[in-house]
Amino acid sequence: MAINKPYTDPSELAPIIPLFPLEGALLLPRCQLPLNVFEPRYVAMIDAALAGNRLIGIIQTALDQPALAVPGAPEIVAVGCVGRITEIAESGDGRYLLNLSGIARFKVVAEVDSGTPFRQAKVDYEPFRADFTPNAGAEAVDRGTLLRTLADYLDANRLEADWKSIKDAPNEALVNALAMMAPFGPREKQALLEAPSLASRAEMLIAVTQMTMARTGGEGDGTLQ
Repeated sequence: MAINKPYTDPSELAPIIPLFPLEGALLLPRCQLPLNVFEPRYVAMIDAALAGNRLIGIIQTALDQPALAVPGAPEIVAVGCVGRITEIAESGDGRYLLNLSGIARFKVVAEVDSGTPFRQAKVDYEPFRADFTPNAGAEAVDRGTLLRTLADYLDANRLEADWKSIKDAPNEALVNALAMMAPFGPREKQALLEAPSLASRAEMLIAVTQMTMARTGGEGDGTLQ
């Protein structure tokens, strides 16, 4: 098995993957999510992933929307994103420090009784086939409005940014990075994940940011009521 493996089609991904439920977490295709793993069941999950295909599904615990009932475990939402372990280090005290590289979103079909301390599920990537094509729909992003909204937010909160890097970033990288870094709550993060296109994710990011600033007098608090 290749260690550095690109994925170009849903058929190339495992149909059953381990799940890492994380409230408020967001992983998107071709983005990086750093993780500090210390719970024994998730350390076991990392060990199993390293011995196999290195795939882990990041998914949120249930919001106020239909979710999958799991006896004896927190409910989870129906859509997550699978990532591949691309960097990992041992902390020396039993923890793993790692980076997941996002590949594609998935829909949970059903959880499986795997006999492992961590949860696993059968998943379907087909509804998100476009995730396998870099920059799909990037030309439809309203980049100007997105950058103006970002500038307003940073100014209102007295924050600095590397504008050269922001302006040089392609639309997909810009939208997805901002979505992952945005200080929004779990509901907004899940909506950004499930956005049907890159342009709609950008529109949602703009709308949530503007509404947050309007409600808080300019400063963002990361959530919507």
